[in-house]
Amino acid sequence: MNFEQARFNMIEQQIRPWEVLDSQVLSLLAMVKREDFVPRAHQSLAFADLEIPLPPHSHPSQCMLSPKVEARMLQDLAVQKHEKVLEIGAGSGYMAALLAHRAQQVMSLEIEPSLAASARDHLHQAGIYNAQVLEQDGSGPLGAPELAGSFDVILLSASVAEIPSSLKAKLKVGGRLMAIVGSEPVMSATLLTRLGESQFRTEQNWETVAPRLQHFPEPSAFRF
Repeated sequence: MNFEQARFNMIEQQIRPWEVLDSQVLSLLAMVKREDFVPRAHQSLAFADLEIPLPPHSHPSQCMLSPKVEARMLQDLAVQKHEKVLEIGAGSGYMAALLAHRAQQVMSLEIEPSLAASARDHLHQAGIYNAQVLEQDGSGPLGAPELAGSFDVILLSASVAEIPSSLKAKLKVGGRLMAIVGSEPVMSATLLTRLGESQFRTEQNWETVAPRLQHFPEPSAFRF
């Protein structure tokens, strides 16, 4: 397989048509080798317009999102070199790698032990040392010493029914949080910007569908 040609086709045929036009994002997608983060059994699908399952795949959220969704989230967050990033759902480590090239530091949480270990290996093999993967459930208390304080950017790399207030509280003023919010068949890519202590601006500029993050609450089905 000609990975370079497949990467070029992914950028030109999938990602640009999805309104990802930031030259820095496109250059980064051309540079970071997505195929090195994909399970060997699925390497031929590394640049396909689909979600790629990750072993042990005991939960639907254990996947790589489609390239165009990853790219658009990265563009919307507009991460800067001085910023500290928190990612919920490390998966293969690919998104953490992209974020690390834009940020000062990335802390990525992964609930599945084997995925956390492989994400660390992938990042190390890619020569990325400003991204750290912690084995932790991102839906619970973020009590690890490495997670103390607040973050400039928070990314949820799968979907949630709603954004928890605990994660909003971890954002610095001026910080951004990106998540895919809602329920099938339609979810909205949601960008929150913290304007003040309890003030947030919400932008929902595009729609997609993504698997659920584990253990994040679902709204009650009960209605009066």
